[in-house]
Amino acid sequence: MRKTLLIAADVDPQLPVMARADGRFDVRVQPVRSEEDLAAIVGDAAILVTRAYNKVTRRVIENAKSLELIAQATSGIDNIDDRAARKRGITILNLPGENANAVAELVIGYILNLTRTIPFYTRETTAGRWPREDCATRHEMRYYRLGIVGLGQVGRRVARLAATFGMSVDAVDPYISEADFAEHGAQRVPSLDALLATSAIVTLHVPLTAETRQMMGEREIGLLKKGSILINAARGEVLDQKAALAALESNHLGGLALDVCDPEPPSSGFPDDPRLIVTPHIGGCTWECRGALGATLFRKIQEFYVNG
Repeated sequence: MRKTLLIAADVDPQLPVMARADGRFDVRVQPVRSEEDLAAIVGDAAILVTRAYNKVTRRVIENAKSLELIAQATSGIDNIDDRAARKRGITILNLPGENANAVAELVIGYILNLTRTIPFYTRETTAGRWPREDCATRHEMRYYRLGIVGLGQVGRRVARLAATFGMSVDAVDPYISEADFAEHGAQRVPSLDALLATSAIVTLHVPLTAETRQMMGEREIGLLKKGSILINAARGEVLDQKAALAALESNHLGGLALDVCDPEPPSSGFPDDPRLIVTPHIGGCTWECRGALGATLFRKIQEFYVNG
């Protein structure tokens, strides 16, 4: 009997093509955004393909009476009620590290934009002004000390790219060995507080867990040196967004870049400030990454039904 494979997210178009070519699966492509819509369509699904915006709650899992496997086309799985899944014996597959290069490149782009104040110059020049008077006060990337919070797949890639620009790279991650720090060109710092106090630019690359939720709050932001740049391309809930925006408004922060928000999409607007960059969770969203994610995810689904 064929198993129903429900694709409830926007994925690489080749994934359903590959799945339909495998006679074991009855493929249904039905992307949805809300928990209510997802709960309404999962009834007969044995395999559920999701992305981070799909809220796979207890309600969704309870409605999915035939569910055996959740295959998430991202690295993080904080959108899935893993406790409810485990209770039902449902396996969760994800793709840690597959989007690391895409996210890291975006972070380097943020650093270049904010250190050279490109959004400011764009605004001024398109408004008919030619503000070159103080351009020699901007620094090259090798001037800055970068602090990376979380030296997983993305953090490691950021460290390597930053080093090619001549940046000094520090990192904090209690779960990574000394050998891994050395291999990826980052200097271990003993604590988050120490990292914040010594870094000119701080970028967050941790998964969302009970330990990391709101780990960058008002107190932690206050430890940053005045004029520092803060980047969050991890999960919105890792950062106290209101405190970060307040620090930018008070000029304690010299720049703020957010690829993730809390909530998503944002429930309120953002200030019109050239020192602020906000993007709609596009870090892992590239053509190359999308294709790789689709092929890798389907291979994992196939392996599950061979070895599971």
